[in-house]
Amino acid sequence: MACIDELNPEVLLRGASFAECRKAVEKRCREIYYVDPGYAIVDTHIIGVPPIAVGVEEDAYIVLPYTKPCYGTFLIRVPGGAEVERLRLKGRRRP
Repeated sequence: MACIDELNPEVLLRGASFAECRKAVEKRCREIYYVDPGYAIVDTHIIGVPPIAVGVEEDAYIVLPYTKPCYGTFLIRVPGGAEVERLRLKGRRRP
């Protein structure tokens, strides 16, 4: 499993609930996908209360909730690379 810190994430929201992260992704991103808990992005498994919203920005970045044990849940933005295309194939589009 990769360390999310290696991606130099941009923290968009700190100490948020899963619902707050979902709402922030839905408000911020035009391209949104919903994934189940356990879905892996850059070898890091996402945890949370479904539906977990993951956004794509500028075809190059992924916006997602990330929970660090002992630190809480954050909304972060990381470079997407090939993960953007994989998310487009595997995620469920916003209704």
